[in-house]
Amino acid sequence: MTVSYRLSEIAERLGGRVLGRAETRISQVATLETALPTHISFLANGKYRAQLDSTKAGAVILGEADAEATGLPRIISDNPYAYFARVSGLLNPLPQVKPGIAPGAIIGAGAKIAATASIAATAVVGEGATIGAFSVIGAGCYIGENTVVGNHARLYPRVVIYHHCLIGDNLIAHSGAVIGSDGFGHAMDQGRWIKIPQIGRVVIGNNVEIGANTTIDRGALDDTVIEDGVKLDNQIQIAHNVRIGAHTAIAGCVGIAGSTTIGRYCLIGGSAGILGHLQIADRVEIAAFTLIGKSIHEAGSYAAIFPFSKADDWRRNAVHLRHLDDLVKRVRKLEQEIKIKSPKFSGGHQIKGEDR
Repeated sequence: MTVSYRLSEIAERLGGRVLGRAETRISQVATLETALPTHISFLANGKYRAQLDSTKAGAVILGEADAEATGLPRIISDNPYAYFARVSGLLNPLPQVKPGIAPGAIIGAGAKIAATASIAATAVVGEGATIGAFSVIGAGCYIGENTVVGNHARLYPRVVIYHHCLIGDNLIAHSGAVIGSDGFGHAMDQGRWIKIPQIGRVVIGNNVEIGANTTIDRGALDDTVIEDGVKLDNQIQIAHNVRIGAHTAIAGCVGIAGSTTIGRYCLIGGSAGILGHLQIADRVEIAAFTLIGKSIHEAGSYAAIFPFSKADDWRRNAVHLRHLDDLVKRVRKLEQEIKIKSPKFSGGHQIKGEDR
């Protein structure tokens, strides 16, 4: 059955101020470009403001600055994008799940499963594990022994959580995520690698989301820690003993090496790489494809990206980059020679008459 709400009902639930026909009924969200009369859209970026004139949306969500930019029924919010997210959640609730343990699930001795939790067929819950109230464990999931999963968790099919991990409330983990696998720890001895047992845990706070095929290694000695509200995209690698601060968001294909600490409210772009044993301050933004090789102690935006160009131009520039250090040394040598030969040259620049 399709869910729909009047604008007045939406504002009553979520706040905001309604302008125009408050009885307008909405059943879905959409972009300004594709919306139909039963849809609500939003404007959060000024470059799309012109689309307000042509949209077929039944209603829109706008900020205070754009409150009079259209005659369409509208809800005014301080943060239109966040308001849109809440409306989308209201109109697209998660499917109801029947509590209980399905036939074909395997439950280890001493496991504690809340009566309101749902365990799908072929899921495995290890000995001594705990599954909290209203949590959903999908088909093919594996929960290791003595691991604790909090309340209202949702594990999509084939999520794996190793032994002794501690998971807070409201976790969302998408298919293929692996939590608590061994960190990459080996010691060289007489030409051969010796595996270092990884005896720490993974500890995850509340309201964390983990994307598909993302891996979080357990600590070597201490724990790997993901704090409250962290959002992880798909195919991220988080190595042993990493700590990620609360409400940090990390895009796909990022790699974080071991024992690095990332602060709170950081934003890390796709395919960025962060080397090990570094400290990243709170509220740092790292651009996509940036390699971080030393600690960042101040909030701000950081990037180290070579702009794309035509292939032939890139190859010519790459040749020069390989010899950049040699070029700098030659320039310094020439500056010294000029300084010696010319009394009017000092510190790498010509001395003007008024400076004498």
